[in-house]
Amino acid sequence: MAPKDTADEAEVRQSPYEMIGGEVAVRRLVDRFYDIMDADPAAAGIRAMHAEDLAPIRERLFEFLSGWLGGPPLYFQRPGHKCIMSAHRPYSIGDAERDQWMMCIRRAMADTGISEDLRTLLDPAFLRMCEAFRSRQPQPASRSS
Repeated sequence: MAPKDTADEAEVRQSPYEMIGGEVAVRRLVDRFYDIMDADPAAAGIRAMHAEDLAPIRERLFEFLSGWLGGPPLYFQRPGHKCIMSAHRPYSIGDAERDQWMMCIRRAMADTGISEDLRTLLDPAFLRMCEAFRSRQPQPASRSS
């Protein structure tokens, strides 16, 4: 007879999608992310990379994060979906853009009630994703003679 799972073992098997609260919570996270990006002057650099109407990109990020977090792979089921890397290739993404995106997602996670433990788990994963999208490397400081 196999031993029963403990509550901790059952929790470990939950995907981040389930831990966040599923579809409703991921939508809430994405909506808050774009609300912050649209309103906060500190995110003006990444806001300028988007169309005036954020509705289509809200839906695409929701679909992407759904699968990325371990839920339904909606983005990849979309007819004609682009590779997420190639979708970002046309944009000049460096430290400032990475930092603006991370500021928005960190605030969105906090504002939507994602637990500190889950934010601690997700933050480095979001940062790795942002780093993968970079198209500009930091410029070395110039030396004065």
